[in-house]
Amino acid sequence: MQRRDADQVLTIYQHGLDTGHAGFETTAPTWEEFDAAKLDRYRYVATDRSSRTVLGWIAASPVSDRCCYAGVVEHSIYVSPDARGLGIGTALLATFIAATEADGIWTIQTGIFPENTPSLRLHARAGFRTVGTRQRIGRLRGRWRDVLLLERRSPTVL
Repeated sequence: MQRRDADQVLTIYQHGLDTGHAGFETTAPTWEEFDAAKLDRYRYVATDRSSRTVLGWIAASPVSDRCCYAGVVEHSIYVSPDARGLGIGTALLATFIAATEADGIWTIQTGIFPENTPSLRLHARAGFRTVGTRQRIGRLRGRWRDVLLLERRSPTVL
C-alpha cells in the first residue's frame, strides 16, 4: 500500500463503513489520519493487474506501545463490494500472516461485529478463533453494539 493508493483505499473503507457492520466510524479518515494510525509495515493492497484498481486492503495497528506487546498487532481488512467472493480477502490475509510471522509477530487480533458473517468465515478459515464478546463496547448510530474479539496465534513464532 502506497500513497498513490490512498483514494481507492479510503473509498473501499467508506463502502465497508456504509454497511453498518464494518466499524464504529461512519466516515473514513483522511489519508493523513489513516497513515498515522497504521504501522508502516504490514500494509497491503490487492489490485487488478491490468487496471491497477485496488480490490481490497489490509493494514495493522499496534495493540499497545508496551514492549511486552511487541509481537501483537491488530488488523483491519476491507474488500471492494465489486470484488467480494473472489478470494481477495483470503489472499490479503495469507500475505499479511506470512509477513507478520516472518517478523516474529505471534498474535494477530481483530474485532468483528457478530453480524459480519462473511468476515467471521474468512477469519475462521485463516485460523482465527473467537476469544470472546465485548458486549456493548460502543455505540453506532445510536445503538449499542457487541464486537467479537478474534485472534490468531502463530504456530511457528514461539
